[in-house]
Amino acid sequence: MRIIVDAFGGDNAPLAVLQGASAAVREYNVNILLCGNKQKILDTAREHGIPMDNMDIAHAPEVFDIHEEPTKILKARADTSLAEGFRRLVMDDGDAFVSAGSTGAMLVGATFIVKRIKGVKRPALGAVLPGQAGPVMLIDTGANVECRPEMLVQFAAMGGIYMNKVLKIGSPRVGLLNVGAEDTKGDQLRLDTHRLLSESNSKLNFVGNVEARDALEGVCDVLAADGFSGNVLLKSIEGTVGMIMKNIKAVLTKNALTKAGAILVKPGMKELKAKMDYAEYGGAPLLGVCKPVIKAHGSSDAKAIKNAVRQAADFTNTGVIKQIGESIDQKNKK
Repeated sequence: MRIIVDAFGGDNAPLAVLQGASAAVREYNVNILLCGNKQKILDTAREHGIPMDNMDIAHAPEVFDIHEEPTKILKARADTSLAEGFRRLVMDDGDAFVSAGSTGAMLVGATFIVKRIKGVKRPALGAVLPGQAGPVMLIDTGANVECRPEMLVQFAAMGGIYMNKVLKIGSPRVGLLNVGAEDTKGDQLRLDTHRLLSESNSKLNFVGNVEARDALEGVCDVLAADGFSGNVLLKSIEGTVGMIMKNIKAVLTKNALTKAGAILVKPGMKELKAKMDYAEYGGAPLLGVCKPVIKAHGSSDAKAIKNAVRQAADFTNTGVIKQIGESIDQKNKK
């Protein structure tokens, strides 16, 4: 299997990307096609002693900045590593594409270069989060700020297929992110979406509205949201987790007594840190496009890139895209 990786996507590129890609080659038995400035990639690998075994390079001289207008990826910035990655994916030079670059540009590239699965209204980003009773997919997390009810239903269906196929959750429970658990809560979008999801309950295992405070408590496996509220929830969780971990560290290193206690709880703290670390999951699959695309976190380190490559391989191997297409086709025939 060959995974295409944007070597210059993200805050820590290209070093972290090369380190993560090299680790993925060793651990997951994949080949890597790195997209980016060839000389800079080779210089970075040489300087830091990164083996380039089973890693090829597709030269792209420029880097797409996260502050640029996303649509520029189609023409004005077609010489960037991000654009090259999408082109190589369409050319079947690899089985999946991973980038920690601009979310907006990735959405544009996936939609207009790779193309949507027939019948999919909008692709959606599904972030896999560490829940109390197991992983939870929050979908959408920012690709679609304005949504219609039928779009949220599709997000839920695609998220359910991913969680079933990739994370092996039988009959994933679907929740709708809302301001209250009662059926009558929410604005018109939530009310109409709740009705449609209830009507599809036999197919989607809909468990009702879910408040933000319960999102990770194990009440659902897939949490459907419009991109605006989904992104706000995602960033709130990331910020809260980061603040809590910093405060725990500050308490445990406050004085000699707390440092002694820290030694006793060190194994448990390592386990907690691993559970809450986004790097364990790698990235967010962009569901609804014709080929596997993984959006890694912008601040991804080598570990996150490595796991994003693993995630891309799992995405490819489990037939998620084929099942999404079949599911939508069956619905359209009814």
